[in-house]
Amino acid sequence: MLLLLLLSSLMIIPACGQGKTAIMGNGNEIQEVPGASLEEPIVEEPTYAYRAPLTGLPTEEPITRKPLAVMINNAPAARPQSGLGQADIVYEVLAEGGVTRLIAIYQSGDETTRIGPVRSIRPYMIDLGESYHGVLVHAGASNDAYAILQQQRKEDLDEISNAGAYFWRDKSRKAPHNLYTNIEKLLEGAAKRKYAIEDEDVPTYTFRDEEDPGEGTPVQKVEVKFQLDNYRVGYEYDSAIRLYKRSINDAPHNDLDTGSQLTAANVVIMGADHKVLDEVGRLSVNLEMGGEAVIFQRGQMIRGQWIRKSGDIIRFVKDNVEIPLYPGITYVNIVPNEPGFETRFTVE
Repeated sequence: MLLLLLLSSLMIIPACGQGKTAIMGNGNEIQEVPGASLEEPIVEEPTYAYRAPLTGLPTEEPITRKPLAVMINNAPAARPQSGLGQADIVYEVLAEGGVTRLIAIYQSGDETTRIGPVRSIRPYMIDLGESYHGVLVHAGASNDAYAILQQQRKEDLDEISNAGAYFWRDKSRKAPHNLYTNIEKLLEGAAKRKYAIEDEDVPTYTFRDEEDPGEGTPVQKVEVKFQLDNYRVGYEYDSAIRLYKRSINDAPHNDLDTGSQLTAANVVIMGADHKVLDEVGRLSVNLEMGGEAVIFQRGQMIRGQWIRKSGDIIRFVKDNVEIPLYPGITYVNIVPNEPGFETRFTVE
């Protein structure tokens, strides 16, 4: 009897490998299940016909949503912030007193993720946000910025003057470092003010293929110094995920809500002329004339320039050819040219 059972088993096993019959145990019984297979199912990777204009990441549908340019507080008391990981582009620029502010451009991110803390706006921040056709999102402004917003009738959502219903305060944090919003509420506010929600003419970048080895000089880590010592920003390349991990003052710069460290596919440092306007330290930043830039991608540094044509976003070129970005979030750090562009960053 044992010999007959062994012979039967040998006859059945090849059939399982061919996907015709599988053997399933049910207590002491043995059952045949016609048509079943023990082979691993083939899982096909999803294919996407579209790419997000500002990140180059694949999407199921074309993205034509008008961007939102949100002013994010970067004071020590405002860290860690929320929602920066959902931005398409993040600019870091100086404000008065040596502090920096983040201008986060949102077009393709999740609509319900909270964003903040939100802070006030300056004229050059208006310029950056508008270059992406963005609705400007802020809480207050300098006198010069308010004059521009009002006299030129800019599309903006200001928590103080015209859009308070689309923001909220987090009572667990101290004001003014506790003002939040999200894309869903901001789009509602934009519609209420009769701003266009769709824009098919948002400027876009050129992007590399994910498997493009890239170019440049190998650099594992870069540190950026804007002005004050407690605003030192670092980016270290992690080859396992092919992204740069962001830090502030040698500590990981994490998202408050997810706990995850902020990352970027592309990191840019660009030099611009800064001019102090008054005793408060308010600045004028020249974002028109172009200048030096270094771009970090896939553990390599490319030396190039930044240029700006009328009505366009800032672009990065080498030998007059635009440098393609890798798909993903891009961080752009705008530093003063004085006392020298090279003094504003160190690499390892």
